[in-house]
Amino acid sequence: MSRQDRLYHHLEAAGLPALALVPGPNLRYLTGLAMHPSERLTLAVLRPGRGVLVLPALEVPRAREFLKVEMELLPWTDEQGPRQALEQLRTLLALPGERIGVEERAMRLLEWNALQLAFPLRLPEAADPLLAELRMAKDEAELTAMRQAARALEQGLQAVLERLQPGMTERQVARAWQWATAELGVDNVGEEPIVLAGPRGASPHNVPADRPIEPGELVTLDWVVSVDGYFADITRTVAVREPGPERRRIYELVLQANEAGRAAIRPGVAAEAVDRAARAVIAAGGYGPHFLHRTGHGLGLEVHEPPYIVQGNAQPLAAGMTFTVEPGIYVPGLGGVRIEDDIVVTAEGGESLTTMARELVVL
Repeated sequence: MSRQDRLYHHLEAAGLPALALVPGPNLRYLTGLAMHPSERLTLAVLRPGRGVLVLPALEVPRAREFLKVEMELLPWTDEQGPRQALEQLRTLLALPGERIGVEERAMRLLEWNALQLAFPLRLPEAADPLLAELRMAKDEAELTAMRQAARALEQGLQAVLERLQPGMTERQVARAWQWATAELGVDNVGEEPIVLAGPRGASPHNVPADRPIEPGELVTLDWVVSVDGYFADITRTVAVREPGPERRRIYELVLQANEAGRAAIRPGVAAEAVDRAARAVIAAGGYGPHFLHRTGHGLGLEVHEPPYIVQGNAQPLAAGMTFTVEPGIYVPGLGGVRIEDDIVVTAEGGESLTTMARELVVL
């Protein structure tokens, strides 16, 4: 069954006559067209058997090149504005009912106002859960892209570790990782990696600084890249010279938590059970309050997407789902440790798409 047929089946089950999409991962997943939001209106409306795309005239050549499904194009120019195209949209689709599915997390007021102009008084219905259900289980082509992205991340990181030494700054290390990965067939190396050393490592999502790395410090390295739009996400923590007993202790706890989380994965297990398995190790080691975030997040066309590996998410895992397992400990004044792997659920359990060694590396 095609992605569109699956979508229409879900729309029918939800009682929705149509789905409105904006530029972003869902549009790419369902049509093949990769676009980013801009000040110019782009709006797709899909209903069973038909799709219509309102878009700037200057984007028509790109749409014709990359669309993988039949869609009627309604272009508009900067001089005209999109009103006439939206009136055509209303005439072409003549939607029944009072509701229309929308992307709650992605649709801006710009697109919602346009949708109301095309289909007055339609009530929005959040279609995010429906779209997540479509995208969570990856097919072989998607997994191949994620594996390629993971290999590139790891090859680039290994090249960086071979030259990392005291005195280098966090920002220098981050840029070295970007350069080392740039020519390995990835889509995007623009976003700066997280590289945090010493006490700064206790802030999980901080940004690299021009602070030199000192001997004995732990360095956390975390980055994402994509291939064909599909992301890989890895974190490794290394020591620059001997880190001392407490830093080794928290590293071993995080390593054991990572192993416990991965071991808990199998079809039918609730997502929260993986979080509990990893968290229990760190709590038993006395660092429970220093594990500041969920154990993982879904991964695919977005860096963060369902399923979320967190307490309270009872969703059963299923074959093909992809997500991270990334426990961490963050101690103010001392530093932090995070070990992150990308997992696909298989019939046998969990396969790690990231394979770089997890044991502590002392440089």
